[in-house]
Amino acid sequence: LTLIFGVTRIVNFAHGSFFMLGALFTAHWVTNWFPAWGESAWLYALAMLMGAAAAALAGAVAEFVLLRRMAGAPELYQLVATFGLTLALHDAMQWGFGPDEVFAPRFPGLKGAVQIGEEFFPVYQLVMIVLGPLVWLGLHLLLRHSLFGQRLRAATQDRGMLAALGVNPKPLMLGAVVLGCALAGLGGALQLPREPAHLQMDMNVIVETFVVVVMGGLGSIGGAFVAALLIGLVHAFGISLFPQATLVIVFLTMAVVLVFRPQGLGGMAAGAQDSVREAAQKFRGLRLGWPLQLAAAGVLLLLAVVAWRGGPYWQALAADAFILMIFGVSLQAMMALGGLVSFGHAAFFALGGYGAALAHTHWGASLPLALATGCLAALLVAAVFGAAVVRSAGVYLAMLSLALAQVIWAGATQWVAFTGGDNGIIGLR
Repeated sequence: LTLIFGVTRIVNFAHGSFFMLGALFTAHWVTNWFPAWGESAWLYALAMLMGAAAAALAGAVAEFVLLRRMAGAPELYQLVATFGLTLALHDAMQWGFGPDEVFAPRFPGLKGAVQIGEEFFPVYQLVMIVLGPLVWLGLHLLLRHSLFGQRLRAATQDRGMLAALGVNPKPLMLGAVVLGCALAGLGGALQLPREPAHLQMDMNVIVETFVVVVMGGLGSIGGAFVAALLIGLVHAFGISLFPQATLVIVFLTMAVVLVFRPQGLGGMAAGAQDSVREAAQKFRGLRLGWPLQLAAAGVLLLLAVVAWRGGPYWQALAADAFILMIFGVSLQAMMALGGLVSFGHAAFFALGGYGAALAHTHWGASLPLALATGCLAALLVAAVFGAAVVRSAGVYLAMLSLALAQVIWAGATQWVAFTGGDNGIIGLR
């Protein structure tokens, strides 16, 4: 994912789907299609490489059909488009592989455990601990000591200058996506002896993968490697000390790193003002023509008539539509006027709702006072959050906003006595 973003500058939320494709393809190959391959170490390893090749092929198709056309688009558009690609790939794999989990056999020759001190460690886990740095080293050597790698690094730093020197950037983008998807598929295949292949692997892995990439520094392979080690340690201690808040601790770790080092552990410092100005110009250039403006005005008028003359159901429907409009306008104002990209804007929506509901149920506030309390709660959190991330911009700011949303979500679902947990706040009138 770091490699793909470094070259294409595309926020690829579908990267977890290629991880899942490599796992499902390999699992079915050694379990349902050719079970004899699961009994030989060499054939099992070959099946894993074939899973990586399947993911690379799917990545090449995705780059040609979608990713190439998303280059230069605002980050939120890229996120929505690649999330749609995730849903499409999920349905395609469900149709092709079926909905059931696939339990692949243990890797031949790597069964059992080794005693180190007083603890026993699975042999396969130890091999993975060694294999991870070896894959990173191989990728590092490829990028440093090959013509393809040199051009990729040049495209990461200044793609326009590379094109001016006569190098076509499109094959480089395709090569970066194919290589990145192949590594994702290989990672999914290597996961098989540890857990079954299933259709939730993509969502399970993509959020923490984004955390690693952003915390390591966008486009920095070494930074991503260090960030992965750090997140692994956070996971190990988090599960032991705070099992219910492990994901929150991961996001808090990323937030702390980005607050003090906005470009990530290994990223190059970039001008936040330039990033903000560039993002704002992208969104300001996306204007509706007069036919769409007339259509939008007609929809607003229709909703107003429905809310005025319709029954309770239609009035509730119109109210929901107007609420979502206000939410959309708030996000558009922040991104178009301020150039601030947010993946966690729903956190402020939730703060407003919880603030109003709690003010009414716990303190007996009237409707106007409850609404004002909700707005004030979102305003105060936004002020604190803005002061903490004032030096961040672009995807770094977007991931920090996602971290804020995850922390608020965890608090809302686990502070049951105050927020009602998953059931929410009941008894509103």
